[in-house]
Amino acid sequence: MDINTPRLLRTVSSLVLILSVSSLASASLKVGFYCSTCPSAEAIVRSTVNKAISDNPGIAAGLIRMHFHDCFVRGCDGSVLLASTSGNPVAERDNSINNPSLRGFEVIEEAKTQIEAACPQTVSCADILAFAARDSALKVGGINYDVPSGRRDGLVSIGDEVPQNLPGPTLSADELVTNFARKGLSVDEMVTLSGAHSIGVSHCSSFSKRLYSFSDTSTQDPSMDPSYAATLKTKCPVPPATTDPTVPLEPSTPIRLDNKYYGGLISHRGLLTSDQTLFSSQSTKEIVLNNAYYGASWAEKFAQAMVRMDSIEVLTGSDGEIRKHCSFVN
Repeated sequence: MDINTPRLLRTVSSLVLILSVSSLASASLKVGFYCSTCPSAEAIVRSTVNKAISDNPGIAAGLIRMHFHDCFVRGCDGSVLLASTSGNPVAERDNSINNPSLRGFEVIEEAKTQIEAACPQTVSCADILAFAARDSALKVGGINYDVPSGRRDGLVSIGDEVPQNLPGPTLSADELVTNFARKGLSVDEMVTLSGAHSIGVSHCSSFSKRLYSFSDTSTQDPSMDPSYAATLKTKCPVPPATTDPTVPLEPSTPIRLDNKYYGGLISHRGLLTSDQTLFSSQSTKEIVLNNAYYGASWAEKFAQAMVRMDSIEVLTGSDGEIRKHCSFVN
């Protein structure tokens, strides 16, 4: 089946999806949580995010990735935003998985500064990050959805917990299923959220083994399209290298959040092992095909899955705190 057939491929390039999916979130969160206490909060975040992405389109991928990295370690509590401090363990943001690749901290801080001026110690950094991820998806993908809010900020950030919780770029489909299941997310949600890799970049070191030292019998990963591999080799040096360049995760529309990522997997142009395995594995292949063929359906599922992810192990009520500055506890 040709994924470019117009009657099959329903793109979302100009479609804005307004979805009310609050029922998927934690019962302790609610849409419009700040309506009376800080009614301008979401508008401030959206304005800040839109300006940042207009200045640097790559920030959209950075903010979505940062929110994912936050939620998978200690839940969506803003712990990824905390800076390392003397006498405490190295923070999440300074673990080698996150530093220096995570981007967008300054965007969250700018939004927080403006919100603190309007509504002091009212809006959590965890909520600001959730809003920013949604606004990024809207800005570069036309995907909009209601974000239930009311999260509180965590007090702890431990870098060693990052590799224990985040899925790595070399995981198999079965390993990804297990990793996401530990966070309460389904197989379909895992494959659907992986579509965030339609934007952003990856360092060559995350996949260079597929190009130069795949196995004892094959230097190059046979599941990768040879012409794509040849192109990547012109950009990524043979290990061990003195530099670690970046390349787009999905080169056809690298700053547009869309379902082209799945078409790339079908064409054996998934960049990471953890990308291509979604098409290679029988347990996830059909989901990849559906997401490739039906762009509007994927966008709706992506919004729903983001709301589900947004509610992982959240702190609410009197737990945690509302930070004055996102980089430090009060």
